[in-house]
Amino acid sequence: MQNAFAGGGAFVLLPAMLLTGMDARAANITCTLALFPAQVAAGWTGARRASGTAGLSLRNLVILSLAGGALGAALLLISSAQFFAHLLPYLVLFATLVFAWGSLARHPEHTRRLHPVLTAALHLIISIYGGYFGGGIGFLMLATFSAAGLTTRTAALTKNVLVAVINASAVVIFAFSSYARWSSAALASVGALVGGFSGGLLLRRINERALRVLVILIGSALTIGLFLRD
Repeated sequence: MQNAFAGGGAFVLLPAMLLTGMDARAANITCTLALFPAQVAAGWTGARRASGTAGLSLRNLVILSLAGGALGAALLLISSAQFFAHLLPYLVLFATLVFAWGSLARHPEHTRRLHPVLTAALHLIISIYGGYFGGGIGFLMLATFSAAGLTTRTAALTKNVLVAVINASAVVIFAFSSYARWSSAALASVGALVGGFSGGLLLRRINERALRVLVILIGSALTIGLFLRD
């Protein structure tokens, strides 16, 4: 429901996974697996209105998403569990700051568009980050696509498609990992699908700004808790 309302649902699910006793890497991988079906559903609903940017087709963005997501997932698996556990507080802090910036800051209209090569490079970096961790990639994509000239609505629809593509390549790799906790992922994915559907129905009745503030508070608390534990 939180993802449907304002984004940032991983900030709720990740600590829940950690509290079950999973290590940080297993919790992150299981989170990705659990949220993937709902991300596919969200991307599918707006796929027809998704678009490429000036000089960069949607097909090219999909290819970059697949490559970056796979690379990020592979980097996560070859990293030691201790390294990722140490890095996780910084990743959550970065994702929380990105979420806060995207949620609360006022962004002036861009007068100059990003060059297609720069847009491609930024999207590849975002895709690698998405495969490795993924928190805040939605706002990073929105900022990039808006700067590349897409309207906010088109940027959001395109972002939903590409988030699903990034996680598709990560899920294929994570599916062969011993760190995946399939029973937890299956239960959480049911909740993600039900929550996404019901959240979409309730969206107009919810104070979105208040929800975004709640996500920022959860992310801040999680960051502090992870730093204290680390």
